[in-house]
Order: sequence, then structure tokens, then C-alpha cells
Amino acid sequence: MVRIGGLIVSLFAAAVFLLPAPFAAQPPEEKPVIYFGIIPRYNPMIMYHSYQPMMDYLTENTPYRFELKLSRDYTETVKLLHSGETPVASLGGVTCIEAQESFGVIPILKPLNEVGQPFYTSIIIVRKDSPIRTVQDLRGKSFAFSSHHSTSGNLIPRYLLFQEGISLFDFSSYVNLDSHDAVAKAVLKGRVDAGAVKDVVAFRYKEHGLRFLVISEAIPSVPIVVHSDTPPELAESIKTALLALNPNRPNHRQLLSNWDPEFRYGFVEASEADYAPIYRMMEAIPEGCGVKCH
Repeated sequence: MVRIGGLIVSLFAAAVFLLPAPFAAQPPEEKPVIYFGIIPRYNPMIMYHSYQPMMDYLTENTPYRFELKLSRDYTETVKLLHSGETPVASLGGVTCIEAQESFGVIPILKPLNEVGQPFYTSIIIVRKDSPIRTVQDLRGKSFAFSSHHSTSGNLIPRYLLFQEGISLFDFSSYVNLDSHDAVAKAVLKGRVDAGAVKDVVAFRYKEHGLRFLVISEAIPSVPIVVHSDTPPELAESIKTALLALNPNRPNHRQLLSNWDPEFRYGFVEASEADYAPIYRMMEAIPEGCGVKCH
């Protein structure tokens, strides 16, 4: 019996030995460092809290150590990607097109939403107690957009307003702020009458006193891109690790619960063609937007 037990133990040990060694077996400090860029969607504290768990996961499940690289603005994120300091980045649709036209980037992944679709929305917001009830009521009011380079905070709301016959000249004033958080806070504090933010930000601040005036049609979800010179093995390791996540599995769902709300529901592969509708909207607005007004 002892010999049989010993044999069983030996076979078990051999089986474990033959399993592929996890990437975490290599100490993170010994792995090559990869800086992951992200456009400044929120304030720096929220950015770190939202995206560091994904860096930790990629470090554990790839041969690399990923470190978050925050930027002061959207332009800096693109410049860091161009220089190669960040060979991978999470951009928006507009910044993805800007980078493609400037130096060439490759969209590799896009996140799914809570119903398993690769889309999100832009929302025009007002205070809950605002007298503004329709888009036409925005005439003569003040409005806050997010960055000039933002898809959901600038391009999409300008396109929505354009479709309703409202131009920037119809506002009493308008401003572009640095982040979606800044726009939501400006509306809540009464500094502007209305503003535009991405859906995850709108829902985050809704309970603080926001009302949704308009919700856009579906927008292709934010791409994770690599520079065209990024080593293929790095891009593939990122894709393999993130595509392996399945929020329907309890352990994966628990892992993802600490990630940014936009990245909690898994990923699918992305392509340049996914963002063609964004380019068409950039072309459609007479005053221009995105690359057309810089």
C-alpha cells in the first residue's frame, strides 16, 4: 500500500511538473517592463484605481511587467505611443484615427459592455433640477465638452447637436474640459447648464443629481492599440491574456469586479474597420471635429 501510495504521489508530481509553468513563476521584477498608455478619461486617482488591476493581471499572465503610464492630456498619450515609450495604449475612436493617420497604429482589442456587445454611448447631461427638457432648450445655454480629442465627450455630442440643427454658435458659451469627470462636476456645480460625457461617467454621477437629456446611438467601444512597430509576440501575449477572460465564470467575474467598468465584461478582437463610422462623423460636421479642427 505504501508503495502504491508512493507511486500515486510520484505520478501526481510528474503530472504537475509537465504542466506549463505560469508566467507568475518568474518574479515580476525580473520581467521586461512594458508601459501601458491610457487617455485621461478621469482624474488621476480614479484612473489609477480603475486600471491598475488590469496591469496586475497582465503582469501575472504574460512574460512582461506592465506599468500604467498616465498622461496630462489625450495628445500626450498619442505622443508617447508614437515615440514607443508606450508600445500599447487604450485610446478612443478619435485618437485612434488620429494616430492611424499620423504614424500607424493597430487596434487589437475592444471591450464588451454588460450585455456582451462591443459598444458604448455618449450622454448629454443636465442637473436634475434643470428647466432644460429638450435638445432645442440648449439654445442660449452654456455647454461643457470633454477634450477636443474625445469621441464620446466631444465628437458624438457635436454630431448629435448638428443633427438637431444646433451649432456651437447657438450656445451662450461653451468649453472643452480635460476629462469626463470634470464635465460632470461642472454640470452638477452649476458652472455650465449642460455637458456631454461617456455612459460610465454619466451613471457614476447620476445619483449625485444628474438627469440624462439625450443618449446617443451605439459607438464602437474604445480600442486597445499597439504601435505598428510593436513586437508581434507582445501584442499576441496581451490578446491571449485578455481574450481568456470570461465574465460568466465566477472566478473571472470576481477578478474583473475591480476593473474599470468599461473593461469588466471581457474583450473581442478589433480592427481598423470598426472605427470607420467615427471617421465619417468627423467628416460630416461643417465646423469639424477631432483631427478636422486642430
